Amino acid sequence: QVQLVESGGGSAQAGGSLRLSCAVSERTFSTYAMGWFRQAPGKEREFVVAISWTGTTVYIASVKGRFTISRDTDKNTVYLQMDTLEPEDTAVYYCAADPALAGVFRNPAYWGQGTQVTVSS
Repeated sequence: QVQLVESGGGSAQAGGSLRLSCAVSERTFSTYAMGWFRQAPGKEREFVVAISWTGTTVYIASVKGRFTISRDTDKNTVYLQMDTLEPEDTAVYYCAADPALAGVFRNPAYWGQGTQVTVSS
């Protein structure tokens, strides 16, 4: 069973930065596509960014140029560097994994427990 454990959430001022981490238990992590989703209060969970096992990345328009996803296969960890944060980025952020990139977009097989990010103006 693949387990995903997020860390790094917290509070920041608008314009500030935070980095989220997602540690993956599965040794075959290097072949999985990984992604981040977020759910703001009163809203549905939305896809934010994904990275394939080859390094291809996909971002939603609202975070492109501000957020960067990366992965360290030696550490079985995926990161989300969030810069120039906006109050609209406030949400619970979830790490997700799937054997296929398309799976991350549609219905990831594995989810983390979520970590809160709060951005104040």
